[in-house]
Amino acid sequence: MLTAHTLLIAGCLFFGAILYTSVGHAGASAYIAIMTLFDLPPIVIKPTALTLNIFVSSYASLRYITSNLFHRSLFLYLSLGSIPAAYIGGHINLPSHIYKPIIGVLLLLSGVRFLVQAMQTEKVTRPVNIALAIFIGACIGLLSGITGTGGGIFLSPLIIWLGWVSVKQASGTVAAFILVNSVAGLLGNIHSVSSLPHQLPTFLVAVLLGAFIGTRFGISRFSPNTVKRALGFVLLIAGAKFLFA
Repeated sequence: MLTAHTLLIAGCLFFGAILYTSVGHAGASAYIAIMTLFDLPPIVIKPTALTLNIFVSSYASLRYITSNLFHRSLFLYLSLGSIPAAYIGGHINLPSHIYKPIIGVLLLLSGVRFLVQAMQTEKVTRPVNIALAIFIGACIGLLSGITGTGGGIFLSPLIIWLGWVSVKQASGTVAAFILVNSVAGLLGNIHSVSSLPHQLPTFLVAVLLGAFIGTRFGISRFSPNTVKRALGFVLLIAGAKFLFA
């Protein structure tokens, strides 16, 4: 039976999914913040966020890839480093007071940077540095496994800043990256799935509906500068979550 509490959480997840998928993210950081805000047990939050991420990023990556907003070789290089690292990170449970402040500040700075860049013209893309891409994938994979996110909030600013992809092309590349990282991270902590909440089906419906709307905005409605503004807003929210949640 659906309770008002469950429906309220699902509604918040729905709006989080709209915002995040409009820039190619799956929304794990938002889901974690929402579930924390509504006092879900800590033991269920990480596996639930990763499970929601897997479903949302599967749909989002399919939509962006079929719209030709995807950099295949960059995705492969990043995944080569990230998949084993995310699996390892899934086994690690660092105290939150160690990594949260550092990540929060970095995300806030990245968010401000994107809001400023939204007033500028987009960079011309340049060739991918293969070794650097693999290294970045490994670092972000490890971080995503530890934090219970798919890594998109860390990856998007980097690959756009490095000029490897256009803003919109980054969305599809990051969505697919989040999918493989979320799967690897969950496998690295597979015993946690026994703690998935009974409300999960309701939450899944909510985030998939949000992803349906968000990807439509990201693919056909938003200009590159609008995507930058939305991404900046997402990063500010994520940064605040890491600092204050």
